[in-house]
Amino acid sequence: MKQVTILGATGSIGRSTLDVIRRHPDRYAVFALTAHSRVDVLLEQIPLFRPAVVVVGSPEAARQLEAELDGTCRPEILWGEAALCQVASDDAVDCVMAAIVGAAGLAPALAAAQSGKQVLLANKEALVMSGALFMDTVRAGKASLLPIDSEHNAVFQALPAGFRGLADEGVRRILLTASGGPFRTREPASLVDVTPEEACAHPNWVMGRKISVDSATMMNKGLEVIEAHWLFGAGADQIQVVIHPQSVIHSMVEYTDGSVLAQLGNPDMRTPIAHALAYPERIDSGVASLDLFEVARLDFERPDLARFPCLGLAFEALRAGGSAAAVLNAANEVAVEAFLERRLGFTGIADVCRRVLEHFGTAAVCSLQDVFDADRAARELARRAIAA
Repeated sequence: MKQVTILGATGSIGRSTLDVIRRHPDRYAVFALTAHSRVDVLLEQIPLFRPAVVVVGSPEAARQLEAELDGTCRPEILWGEAALCQVASDDAVDCVMAAIVGAAGLAPALAAAQSGKQVLLANKEALVMSGALFMDTVRAGKASLLPIDSEHNAVFQALPAGFRGLADEGVRRILLTASGGPFRTREPASLVDVTPEEACAHPNWVMGRKISVDSATMMNKGLEVIEAHWLFGAGADQIQVVIHPQSVIHSMVEYTDGSVLAQLGNPDMRTPIAHALAYPERIDSGVASLDLFEVARLDFERPDLARFPCLGLAFEALRAGGSAAAVLNAANEVAVEAFLERRLGFTGIADVCRRVLEHFGTAAVCSLQDVFDADRAARELARRAIAA
């Protein structure tokens, strides 16, 4: 029985993970559930999955949870970052789903890696902010790292078992597919009037609000380019983004002999979650079979950087190295929050990110403190830029 901690249990990835676990009660047990403030969702999940520990983001949320739990299942209730790291590294835990969105997920994901866990990485910021440090920690802790983003999981499936590096395996490049989001065909000049509701209306995927906005700007794909660099040792020139509006091909790997291997499936995050949970075995995910006759066609387009400037900024940050990716990620988080709160226009997200990235440039990252310092400074500048 594999004991699983789910960091970010009330988000879309966390809920999908629990759906897969629910289908295999003989294989998986939930050790810990964590959430920032969605006590209402935790109250539904706790009696179903009976975790030993639950972690929330504040003492107020902990008190609310304690008061509203019934007497049939009463896990230990903790709160704060230290508690997140504790349930990610507990000796009883075999597998950690790292699905906390944003910079808040970095410390517990690192704790899981340091403890040698099987880390199912859905928090791309862990690699975007601190790629070299995170990968060094994975190696030092002898952890197993499995990507959950559908694109990186697809690349992982299209690479040989025991992957040793692109050159050793005869890989020419990685092709990351992108849906193009809700504004794939919209005139760039019209994007200034986009509302949060429009930006969150993804045509193919059901996701949280922040990641939905990132998909609409294609910053999400840009961050995935940086993530692919660290996961697979690919340079910026070895990664190509391909817009594929059907979201059926989740990514591809091109080999030096001209072969291109692709992973296909319905756009449902339970597929990569089930793949990673059971790896190297295969289990039922609950996802319907792909009907190619219904799909009927597969389209591909080059991304338009005039429509999606955030994608270009991510490639710039990758090439710059050092702290640039952490700076870009921090500025984007602040800008997206302001957009969702209607304090910043949609096109202002890229403008703020560009200003912050140009201001800071890049600096060496030698420690986690360097990452946090760059993150904090970039957030402060982004807030000032939005308020100006």
